[in-house]
Amino acid sequence: MQNVMICEPLELEYLASNIEALGHEAIIVDMILEKKSLAYFLKLHKPDIVGLTGYIAHVNVIKEYAKKIKAYDEKLPVVVGGVHAEVNPEDFECEYIDYIVRANGIRTFIEILDSLEQKEDAHRIPCVYQKNGPDVVKENEFNYLFPARDKVDKYRKHYYYMFHRNCSLIKTSYGCPYQCKFCFCRQITDGKYFTRTLENIIEELESVPETEIYIVDDDFLVDRKRLFRFCDMLEEKGIDKKYLIYGRADFIAANEDVIKRFKEVGLRAVIVGLESCDSNELVDYNKKSNVAINEEAVAILKRYDVECYGTFILGLDWRKEDFKALGRWIKKLGLVFVNLQPLTPLRGTEMYEQYRNDFIVAEEEYEKWDLAHLVVKPTHISARKYYWYTMVLYYTITANPVSAWYMIKKYGLHDTLKLTVGAFKVNWQYMKKLMRGK
Repeated sequence: MQNVMICEPLELEYLASNIEALGHEAIIVDMILEKKSLAYFLKLHKPDIVGLTGYIAHVNVIKEYAKKIKAYDEKLPVVVGGVHAEVNPEDFECEYIDYIVRANGIRTFIEILDSLEQKEDAHRIPCVYQKNGPDVVKENEFNYLFPARDKVDKYRKHYYYMFHRNCSLIKTSYGCPYQCKFCFCRQITDGKYFTRTLENIIEELESVPETEIYIVDDDFLVDRKRLFRFCDMLEEKGIDKKYLIYGRADFIAANEDVIKRFKEVGLRAVIVGLESCDSNELVDYNKKSNVAINEEAVAILKRYDVECYGTFILGLDWRKEDFKALGRWIKKLGLVFVNLQPLTPLRGTEMYEQYRNDFIVAEEEYEKWDLAHLVVKPTHISARKYYWYTMVLYYTITANPVSAWYMIKKYGLHDTLKLTVGAFKVNWQYMKKLMRGK
């Protein structure tokens, strides 16, 4: 997906601001964008400690980076964190990684620094992973300094999401109050859901120079009273920005007035987990929604000219007819931007045990657990056909004159061409999967 979006490393910016407040110096190197090698930056900055973060698809990359760090200096401490490390820390066990953060990332990283300075054993810190170690208590509040966004100034012009150029990320809540069976998000906070204060959020927004804001909460549309107050505070403070958020279809369908109000103060687009055009599948996923609700949500967003980025789960028992049915439904709704993902039972989710005996990809092939590869054998069609029908579906929705003209009129020829090139690269990845048949 880096062909259509690259976002700032918000978690590292939080680490940077909070450790520099204690007298340390922090440098962020974004290896998604850098052309030079990791060895180059190690020699340039001569760090006393290196922290690495990434998602499930980066486990092997992180291990390889750790190996290179130890080749540079075998005594240089290597710390690994991030959402995958917190839920499945054992995946990072290797001789090149010294500390794996399994909870409360900022606080734990600071405790590791303190222990190393005092020449104490940082493995005794409760939230540093130890095999068969005790359970940990995860934070249910977030009281930390704002992220040090200036640490990535050199990369800022490269950060974007679709048509949202130079966008900054902000997180206002943690966890999710819902219980979808396929979702990894709830595992990170052990099912807890908590929010930052609106006053704190507004203060941070006032400090962000960019006008495009990507609110990366797992679900921003939860509490209508909170949302109305948020909109009022934006207006009171004269904050003029554009917002991209995540939101559930059932909330949108039941709270049209919230969408109307939010549009007035800058709502530009909502990423909506529509998941399926089959209500039975939505029940299986425990979405607490149905097709009629999905249709109403999309209609409301259209009514107020708020872009809908629809995400869909492609069933493992699908036939050609199911792909066609989804395509017809998406066209009926008038959606232009979609994300199509094969059902992927990530370890830690409720669906994992249901499918683990049917994996066609080894769990150690982490780069293929990216929500784009098939990791479970389809029931009725071959993997090659599955990828082909996925490609055809993408092209049916986005690569047609009506969609192209819509994008040009709304976003301009330049941005449309850039996104088209990115979309072509994504589809080329599918073409290679199709040729390999896996």
